[in-house]
Amino acid sequence: MKGFEFVFLAAGSVFGAFLRYKITESPLLFNTLPLNVLIVNVIGAFILGAFVILSEQWNLDGRYSLLAAVGFCGSLTTMSSFALDSSNLLDNQHYGALAVNIIANIGLSIGALIAGKSIMSAIISS
Repeated sequence: MKGFEFVFLAAGSVFGAFLRYKITESPLLFNTLPLNVLIVNVIGAFILGAFVILSEQWNLDGRYSLLAAVGFCGSLTTMSSFALDSSNLLDNQHYGALAVNIIANIGLSIGALIAGKSIMSAIISS
């Protein structure tokens, strides 16, 4: 049974990492603020929020959490790149952009997770 868990985790991880790579391969900047990492973090948080509701509502097997939450969302989102972007902004003394980067990544990711949960709850309740 552990083999299937690995397959679920690996499949989600590969797809999430590939999608993150495609979204972040060409830098997207707004002035000095890097947007690519923000985009993947917000999208991943939204998907995770929606998945949490689906998982609870449909009583999904834990392997699907390995696929979607741990594998896909874990590989799509990126704390280390967020930390690197923030460090680079700090090193280059872009303090305003640093503050916006931190607030946007954390705030919008939490907001996206809540939105994903809320929207999925509304869809399921319909």
